[in-house]
Amino acid sequence: MGAGAQLTVTDLRRAARHPVDHKVIGEHRRLGDVHLHVVNISAHGFMTDGALELTRGERVVIRLPEVGRIEAHLIWASEGRAGFQFERIVRFDDFMRMIDALQPNPRLRKSR
Repeated sequence: MGAGAQLTVTDLRRAARHPVDHKVIGEHRRLGDVHLHVVNISAHGFMTDGALELTRGERVVIRLPEVGRIEAHLIWASEGRAGFQFERIVRFDDFMRMIDALQPNPRLRKSR
């Protein structure tokens, strides 16, 4: 038997994503401040819309409610959208509090 499943980026994409409308300023080592518009988020990462001057693998540090500073790297970019993966998984309780802060309208939240 194998030593257990190794998650791939594709497996992580199956995580529940919550729609949000959150503008954040990311810190990039070369570009400095990068303005990002987060349109959905999960415990593993987030998606943005809008043009970016980043290439796959580049990293940004963002600040999120309840989570604080967290680093993420660009996994994909296409047609004005981009997907980022967090350096670490956000703890469930912190994630749920973050969603409550980012989605104040309970009708927009996915059922728990």
